[in-house]
Amino acid sequence: MTRLRESCAGLVLVMGLASGSAFAASHGHENEHEAHGHEVAGPTCTGFGPQTPRDIDSKSGDNKVTFKAAPAASEMHLCNIHFHEGAEHKAKDFSIYAGDGHEGYGSGYQCNISKKLSKAEKAWSGEGVCKSAHGDLKPGDTIEVHYVHTTCDVPGGKGLGSCVSAKCANPELRVETQVYTLVAEGGLDFNQIQSAAALPTDTGKPVEFMGSTTGPKYNESACSEYQVTWSVRPSCAKLNIKTVGEWCKGNKYEEDHAHGVRQLVKSPALLSEIK
Repeated sequence: MTRLRESCAGLVLVMGLASGSAFAASHGHENEHEAHGHEVAGPTCTGFGPQTPRDIDSKSGDNKVTFKAAPAASEMHLCNIHFHEGAEHKAKDFSIYAGDGHEGYGSGYQCNISKKLSKAEKAWSGEGVCKSAHGDLKPGDTIEVHYVHTTCDVPGGKGLGSCVSAKCANPELRVETQVYTLVAEGGLDFNQIQSAAALPTDTGKPVEFMGSTTGPKYNESACSEYQVTWSVRPSCAKLNIKTVGEWCKGNKYEEDHAHGVRQLVKSPALLSEIK
């Protein structure tokens, strides 16, 4: 999800977003994030608002930059859906660390239930789905899906640049989030979960907090300046991998693969307090 420092807490997006060009250039497609490493290169960044992803079971945070929560998803416009291989966030139900990985891949967290699947749920022949230069998806993999919402009246489309427009360069942003384990048999149909309203209702009360955009482009030394309201469900659901593969073959967002993950943000100075 330009690194100009924010000059005041009330700024929703960084200054200089006129006509949405800066946001679109920086986030036209999350592939741009995948060209960067996953390592922390220097000291913790300062002068930025709260960062994401985080351990949602930990409520504490010392970041002093505040901004109002975005409206409910039902009052906003869905502008993009994409997913990451491995959960970017951490919670009790998705707490198995996948490793440091490379360029955001092979990292993040796995659902605990991914280690308890039946033979039928794990059975798979042939190649994986949603292939990219970084690999593909197979049963047992964990993905974190982001349903990105904006206050701009836009149709939505490819990349996060689709969340702004020439007439709306400073939107409020909200990301509704669900973590899934992919299964070969059973599970939810991803093609039927194309809005926040269609998300599972049995994965716990969403944990809401203030944060930023994500992706492996960022770490604790290279922070995102964009301000985002997050709503992350604390439990995993099972998702049918065949339906994910079908979605990757054609959707309005032109998404065809899983994106890499940003390292978990742990520094209290970069986290908001969860109230």
